[in-house]
Amino acid sequence: MRRLSILGGLAAAGAATPALAHTGTGLPGGFVSGFAHPLGGPDHLLAMVSVGLWGAWLGRPLVHLLPVVFPGMMVAGALAAMAGLPPPPVELGIALSVLVLGACVAAAYAAPTWLAVAIVAVFGICHGYAHGAELPSAADPVGYSVGFVAATGLLHVAGIGLGALKDRPVGAVATRGAGLCVAAAGLWFLGQAALR
Repeated sequence: MRRLSILGGLAAAGAATPALAHTGTGLPGGFVSGFAHPLGGPDHLLAMVSVGLWGAWLGRPLVHLLPVVFPGMMVAGALAAMAGLPPPPVELGIALSVLVLGACVAAAYAAPTWLAVAIVAVFGICHGYAHGAELPSAADPVGYSVGFVAATGLLHVAGIGLGALKDRPVGAVATRGAGLCVAAAGLWFLGQAALR
């Protein structure tokens, strides 16, 4: 199972393109388009894998709780967008999600349960709002949403699989190094968001 999770994470990382995931509307299709979308945006991909990776560092109950909280709050954010509620600073929040989650992994930050849940929940709302704003123009918004949440869950599982490496001799250094790389990408995304 661990090997499968690791392979899934590597495949997802290899599918990333240099464009951010939130560059447009008019999304086509249903489940397949929704499933592919998070894999094509490095900001979403890195944040999702980092949620699982940080959960693996934190252990129980957060290894199971964070991958449930994030998609749940992502759905809440999407519903808020579709209802026309005022947006949070979405692009800033998404960039910060990559930076903060990567930094938490890099530092092996043992946050208390309430704080880890709050961090992941806030970032889930930002990611969800961005995609909820795109959903009304999708040809099949329900299928798209289901595909998107399924891919998000698999990215969390990939992160948990990568986090299992922390118990190996060089695994802790490798996973924390991966967190540092994610945080560096978050700084870049933050710079891009500030330019908009």
